[in-house]
Amino acid sequence: MKILLINQVFVSPNEPGHTRHFEMGQYLKARGHELVIVASNVNYQTGQSTDQQRAAGVEENLEGVRVLRSYIYPTLHRSYFWRIISFFSFMFSSIWTGLQVGDADIVMGTTPPIFQAFSAWVVAFVRRKPFLLEVRDLWPEFGISMGVLKNPVLIFLARLLEGFLYARATHILVNSPAYVDYLRGKGVPGSKVTFIAYGTDVDMFTPEVDGSNVREKFGLQDKFVVLYAGALGQANDIYTLLRAAERLCTEDEIRFVLFGDGKERAHLQAEAVNRKLSNVVFAGVCPKKEMPGILAASDVCLAILQDIPMFRTTYPNKVFDYMAAGRATVLVIDGVIRDVIETASGGVFVKPGDDEMLAKTILGLAKDPVHVKKMGASAREYIVRHLDRRDKLDETLKLFKSLTA
Repeated sequence: MKILLINQVFVSPNEPGHTRHFEMGQYLKARGHELVIVASNVNYQTGQSTDQQRAAGVEENLEGVRVLRSYIYPTLHRSYFWRIISFFSFMFSSIWTGLQVGDADIVMGTTPPIFQAFSAWVVAFVRRKPFLLEVRDLWPEFGISMGVLKNPVLIFLARLLEGFLYARATHILVNSPAYVDYLRGKGVPGSKVTFIAYGTDVDMFTPEVDGSNVREKFGLQDKFVVLYAGALGQANDIYTLLRAAERLCTEDEIRFVLFGDGKERAHLQAEAVNRKLSNVVFAGVCPKKEMPGILAASDVCLAILQDIPMFRTTYPNKVFDYMAAGRATVLVIDGVIRDVIETASGGVFVKPGDDEMLAKTILGLAKDPVHVKKMGASAREYIVRHLDRRDKLDETLKLFKSLTA
């Protein structure tokens, strides 16, 4: 069986970001199947060309995973208008690239960005193949909720495209249980939707990994390290983190360490300088394959989003990595992911946007290392039992087979 995936934001282990589709490709290859990925040559998190300055039209073999690079206009970190232009450029180029793969059994689209999912539908329609739509975030609802998408005409058109894709999809795969309810509310039959959480690689992220080199590199040997790993964008509400850090600036043993990049990075760094936050370290980006050592350098890990009701529906991938690494999560996100952390006894919840409570919570954790380690161990135990990525990929393969039966 061959699955064609169109994914503008595909990430290899040599780049920052989430590598779920790379891992899916390796998993399928080991079982006699193939995943062919049409991807852009620009990393979504950094906005820069990928690690080998790849040109559009290049075909790569990444440890057995076939990747076809398609053109994208490189303006992801400019204004929202230019981001849309960038998305549209990949939408058109990826249709052409995807049509070069003529023997796929399933065409898989993924959203966001939603435009690339339209590309996958076109290829599936032309090739007369099943169209599997993977919904990783709810677009355009997230953009509307954040105030990024305001124009009523664009909102109407975006929702029209969303409904079109839901109606045309042979099946829809979602990574959060709350998305099932959302789709049902949009009139999508429950039988057409499958929920499979992404989980994480429990062999890659383990409590036994040594993070001492990272601590030494950033002068953190004797510090209580609060680590954030991920995008530095508008949705992530790092400004609340900075305000909490300012409240703790006299607590010399506490350090906030941020690994990641994004559209807001330069503004966040300037804000940290303006507030004279010597307890905040912007550590840059690192490839996914180095993340186990990064997480191992932390005492607790932080997951944070804006206080927007729609964000209560999401399962952030980083939280599962934190848990597998045996680290307690300071969760500044309400909703379904809070249910996971509280069920696992794997961290503490702080109301989104509440920098005062965030500061108090972190200070309390810094003074109670025994409790912190206990929560980390509980998180690890839960993730191994319920969210091992191999188990989730087994479920995904069963779904693929059902679409070709």
